[in-house]
Amino acid sequence: MFGMDAVTSLEKISGSVNRWIEYLLFGMGFTMALMVAAQVFFRYALNHSLFWSEEAARFLLVWLTFLGATVAYRRKAHPGVDVLYARMPPFLQKTTTILIHTVSILLSGVMILYGCQFAWFVRMQISPALNLPKWIVFGIIPVSGSIFLIHAITFLTGELSRGHHDN
Repeated sequence: MFGMDAVTSLEKISGSVNRWIEYLLFGMGFTMALMVAAQVFFRYALNHSLFWSEEAARFLLVWLTFLGATVAYRRKAHPGVDVLYARMPPFLQKTTTILIHTVSILLSGVMILYGCQFAWFVRMQISPALNLPKWIVFGIIPVSGSIFLIHAITFLTGELSRGHHDN
């Protein structure tokens, strides 16, 4: 159905996006840990809180959560119950996998569409401590939806390009 060149290209794009997201996650996690450690030091050692650190850590955590979910999806590390799936005949396993990836594509589309609408809705709101537009914080919803979409299309085309006997 799909040429191997197309599947290979999609796989390279998906893998490259995932690799960059993993680097970004490391940087964001490390930054958040440093911020929280600095806040604890300033609060208890210097008796002077950093007013912005809690809000910044919260926003980083939101981004870490959404981006981390895309990495888990790419690595197929989300929890699942495969007792029933393992007992299915190969044809039904393939059909179920195709259905799952198709639903993932639809849910990614929902994240993109409604995430953009919500980010637009809050575009004029400003966070109190950082003075940051809220659309930047909530923009992660359509961004992660787009990343999910890349991975889901890659998985679906890979599954469709495999022959019936490859399961």
